[in-house]
Amino acid sequence: MKNKQKPVIQEKYKTMIGGQALIEGIMMRGPDKDAIVVRGKEGLKIDINPRKLPGEKSILRWPLIRGVYNFFGANVTGVKAIMRSADLAPEEYAPEEEPSKLDLWLEKKLGDERFQKFIIGFAVFLGLAMSIGLFFLLPMVIGSFFYGIIKSNFLICLIEGVVRMAIFMGYMILVSRMKDMRRLFSYHGAEHKTIRCYEAKLPLTVENVRLQTRKHPRCGTSFLLVIMLLSILVFSAASSGLLAVVPALEAMRGKFLFKLIMIGFKLLLLPLLVAISYEINRLVGRYDNAFTRILTAPGMWFQNFTTNEPDDSMIEVAIEALQAVIPEEEGADKW
Repeated sequence: MKNKQKPVIQEKYKTMIGGQALIEGIMMRGPDKDAIVVRGKEGLKIDINPRKLPGEKSILRWPLIRGVYNFFGANVTGVKAIMRSADLAPEEYAPEEEPSKLDLWLEKKLGDERFQKFIIGFAVFLGLAMSIGLFFLLPMVIGSFFYGIIKSNFLICLIEGVVRMAIFMGYMILVSRMKDMRRLFSYHGAEHKTIRCYEAKLPLTVENVRLQTRKHPRCGTSFLLVIMLLSILVFSAASSGLLAVVPALEAMRGKFLFKLIMIGFKLLLLPLLVAISYEINRLVGRYDNAFTRILTAPGMWFQNFTTNEPDDSMIEVAIEALQAVIPEEEGADKW
């Protein structure tokens, strides 16, 4: 029996380049361009588009503000990339369907370009609404039943956090068992391994990439996990602060209006939660020490479920995508 080769993690460089698994492909995002690479029946199909980042003095690059801006921007770009990969993917992965009457009516009224923007905007809205409803609103509603029993805001937020984590992990584990998602998660693994190889300053070959770990501290699923863990502390501190500023609310504890106010207040805190989580993600992506390894440990462990080992053809796709976005000026993509 052959001994398995241990993953090579010899990081020498930290890049801002990140990626996303697509339908039979991968998107890589560099400092000045995005690349979508999909494996079709006739080989690799490559779609490269320029990327314009906010200027150095733009308010969109300020701490906290940049987190919310990048989060929504990444969602829009991600939906566009998935739609584009569906166009480029083989027919068995993206079978053509006859447009519905509603699609035809909307396209006629809005025009082709505005129709595409409408579809992307609606997909982003629907995705965010479902995520907020399932992973935040539902746990808050469950936690609200304890307001009349438990006086500690921290304990209530802890209950919400446990429910939130259970729903999220259960959802991801179930999704990872689906056949098509297992393949998507393998492309996710290829994306991570290729970036790891690039950060190790090794030649981007299938052999070198294959030896890398499929886990990366800046993973998007790790980011979501940080948001959920951080929500316990942020919601707890903010709820206590609100009750201290408006003591009259305490007399209403347990009543329906009180529950509604607390749930609405916490939902309003979601942009702040995203902003803080983004800054933590930047921190762990830039530094590698005992403190950042502790911060990333839950997310790195969770990647056991959201990434799979890729085959060589998937690695080839990831290498092609990464090479397409490496800037001409060496070091321009430094994190």
